[in-house]
Amino acid sequence: MKSTKTDPGDRVLRKVALRLMPFLCLLYFVNYLDRVNIGFAAPNGMNEDLGLTATVFGFASGIFFLGYLLLEVPSNLALHRFGARRWMARIMITWGVVATAMAFVPNATTLVILRFLLGVAEAGFFPGIILYLTFWFPAAQRAKAVAMFMAAVPISSAVGSTVSGLLISGGEGVFGLAGWRFMFLVEGIPAILLAFVTWFYLTDRPEKAKWLTESEREWLSSTLTAERESTEQKHHWPLRKALTHPRILMLAFVYFGIAYGLYALGFFLPTIISGFKQQFGVQFSITETGLITAIPYVVGAVVMVLWARHGDRTGERTWHVAIPMLVGGAAIPVALYLGNPIMAMVAVTICATGVCSALPTFWALPSTFLSGAAAAGGIAMINSLGNISGFAAPYITGWLKDATGSQRTGLWAVGVCMIAAAGVAIVLGRRIRQEQLQQLQ
Repeated sequence: MKSTKTDPGDRVLRKVALRLMPFLCLLYFVNYLDRVNIGFAAPNGMNEDLGLTATVFGFASGIFFLGYLLLEVPSNLALHRFGARRWMARIMITWGVVATAMAFVPNATTLVILRFLLGVAEAGFFPGIILYLTFWFPAAQRAKAVAMFMAAVPISSAVGSTVSGLLISGGEGVFGLAGWRFMFLVEGIPAILLAFVTWFYLTDRPEKAKWLTESEREWLSSTLTAERESTEQKHHWPLRKALTHPRILMLAFVYFGIAYGLYALGFFLPTIISGFKQQFGVQFSITETGLITAIPYVVGAVVMVLWARHGDRTGERTWHVAIPMLVGGAAIPVALYLGNPIMAMVAVTICATGVCSALPTFWALPSTFLSGAAAAGGIAMINSLGNISGFAAPYITGWLKDATGSQRTGLWAVGVCMIAAAGVAIVLGRRIRQEQLQQLQ
């Protein structure tokens, strides 16, 4: 007969998931859409209206991450100190204002400045949520929780591509704006509105959760406290060590490779699909391009959750990161060498699925040896350094497109970067296992 000893804990975690995850997914949906919707604007009037080459567009897309890089760590430390609901609300208001202002850019210089400021405004949001999840979910359930949260990435890419296409085509001339400007306006406002909801809806810690019973609060708090104390005893990582240790730098490189694939696809996939006209002699409307762009991310969302559940069930982490990166990295360079658009989209879908599947298990790794302020700083440092790829991927992809006249070279760079990062993940996993064996001896 199956044991029911864990049933009370399971019920608490289901209650926590139902309370927090839909709202956090909604926030990340809006966040990621505001970050990458420039990719939908580019081939639908923005590049022409502002006179942007592929290189300048890539620079404007990627400079977001330089601002992001500067403030990630201090922002996450502030969240750890002041609480999630206050700090997240502050982040959302500032990014919403800048995202809305994108509708009124007069030239390329202003576009670059606003993209930089958008990165400054959003700094700390993603690593803040990853840290926040460690306050609510034990390690054994963390990859699944991160997968539920990060499902917003493929969902926002899938639904967002369709919505953005409809806003661009349907918004042409509304308020006297071009369609791509109307899209920026409409998609920036929700962040401002949701900031006020965040202030009242989120709960900082389990101890303050009035929506849990007293026994539920006690069980969750004691479980997480015991886990945190165990982690601190096994891996005493002060904040300074968490910001400088080679293991953090290796994790940052692995995340760099994952994010390189994510942002290269996010910023350039609509342009790649638009290029099918020249390559294959087929042409799609704005709405059709949005729907086709959604396909890789729909598949990626489903596989992401299933893969993360498998990782939690087996307890294996390294290969659950490395395998999808190897498969995705091998698939993407051949996408534009295939003889028809359907096979090209199959290759792109495999790459997107690999990127999505690697993400949630990756973010379960840092909290296995970090806690408290070290977790806040370390997670932010990994995300900050890894997101340099957010600048590198669109800029290098755009530069290679201008230099060679083809998207192919840029996609080869994506594949090489992802495979190299998978290799580092394998080496890092081996080192961690060796350390664990030494501790047992």
